[in-house]
Amino acid sequence: MRSRYLTFTFAPLLGSVLAAEAKTAKDNKVADREQPNVIIILADDLGYGDLECYGAKNVQTPNVNRLANRGIRFTDTHAIASTSTPSRYALLTGEYAWRRPDTDVAAGDAGMIIRPEQYTMADMFKSAGYATCAIGKWHLGLGDKTGQQDWNAPLPASLGDLGFDYHYIMAATADRVPCVFIENGKVANYDPSAPIEVSYIRNFPGEPTGKDNPELLYNQKSSHGHDMAIVNGIGRIGFMKGGGKALWKDENIADSITAHAIDFIAQHKDEPFFMYFATNDVHVPRFPHDRFRGKNPMGVRGAAIVQFDWSVGQIMDALDKWGLTENTLIILSSDNGPVVDDGYDDKAEELLNGHSPAGPWRGNKYSAFEGGTAVPAIVSWPKKVKGGVESDVLMSQIDWMASLGALVDARFPKGSAPDSYNRIANLLGTDDADRPWIIEQASNHTLSVRTKEWKYIEPNDGPKMIPWGPKIETGNLSTPQLYDMTKAIDEKDNVASQYPDKVYEMQNILRRVRTKTIKLE
Repeated sequence: MRSRYLTFTFAPLLGSVLAAEAKTAKDNKVADREQPNVIIILADDLGYGDLECYGAKNVQTPNVNRLANRGIRFTDTHAIASTSTPSRYALLTGEYAWRRPDTDVAAGDAGMIIRPEQYTMADMFKSAGYATCAIGKWHLGLGDKTGQQDWNAPLPASLGDLGFDYHYIMAATADRVPCVFIENGKVANYDPSAPIEVSYIRNFPGEPTGKDNPELLYNQKSSHGHDMAIVNGIGRIGFMKGGGKALWKDENIADSITAHAIDFIAQHKDEPFFMYFATNDVHVPRFPHDRFRGKNPMGVRGAAIVQFDWSVGQIMDALDKWGLTENTLIILSSDNGPVVDDGYDDKAEELLNGHSPAGPWRGNKYSAFEGGTAVPAIVSWPKKVKGGVESDVLMSQIDWMASLGALVDARFPKGSAPDSYNRIANLLGTDDADRPWIIEQASNHTLSVRTKEWKYIEPNDGPKMIPWGPKIETGNLSTPQLYDMTKAIDEKDNVASQYPDKVYEMQNILRRVRTKTIKLE
């Protein structure tokens, strides 16, 4: 593992007025407190190569650059899965999603996938005296049972049952109904004149759909799928009726969740807090606010990345304003690799203009190749973490729960976070030792084993390309795949036949992880 110090010369200087305000507002008690505030900023479908400090072309991300200047930029970090729901489930519970049969990409009316009896990252922070919140994309189910939610009343089971003191969330993703925010278990800004009905089985009489009424898709047209309910001139997955004033406008989603995040920071600035801030920007439908459009050659996908960067900057500025920056640990990452055409005709593929969303990695979202899980990861904590550092330590998001638990001296109930290990020294840059192995999950449940030197993909008889629309390699092959990552990270040269002993070793790791008979040394 190598660490080296970097300076991103394109990171902007803070304005003198803001700097003066931050200095005046700084509370020494907060800065000296042993417990740091903790913020996880989790982007959606943001690729390794989508940020300027990771070599992105055609897009500027000055606020993320500023965050990287304050901390460590990791170059070999992996999400747990190459799709959203299983990745987020594992991050928040410390358990691999493939151990459960119900953790695939969730519908908008899915029942709670993380069950109230499970111990979550929010429970962990709450037990350590933290105020906790989840803001933005959820996509892990609400209510007790799938398809049986009454969206016109308080939900009997929601994030309050998972350790979150406050939540302001999207039930699933922006391309799935219901297209309303949920605040503390109820539809935010509920409109009693427009009661909400949701179905993932059949449409409601008289409701237009993207398939039958394409003329109503005035904001975003579909390229494949996404042709059911129409909300805000955009076709969605699933059917919905009602909502009225509670319906979101896609162009305002980033503003809304960012404002609620800043409000939470202001309300809890005098006590330790944990924030799970999950953005939607880069996920389809990409419909950023007008103020971010027309400023880069990649169209709305590029504008969505800039909008994400703006949200990061707003949170950083709020921390500066309240004197919280020094003692706030920020982890910025993504839930999985990138996808370009994921169901909307937004010209994202045609407008790449040399930009590589996955950076140097092969594959994208959904894939067993590294591009499915290789994600950006930046850690900033000015009080404890040296700034301007690059680290190539092998790291998995599965360990973040145990690592942060060790940081705040949390006690875990027996059996909780079974797959998560304490690697806090990796996160803080005080230990250069790579994780001995990590496990990666593709969208079809194919598992891979990655060590610093090798990548193994288990055999699978599935198709070579994603069959429903995106032009993405699955990584499927009916025979074992083994790649020497010390020679090339592009996973082009399958050397399984040349190294049968190494294949056996990697298969043995995977077998023992599945049966829970292996432990990290």
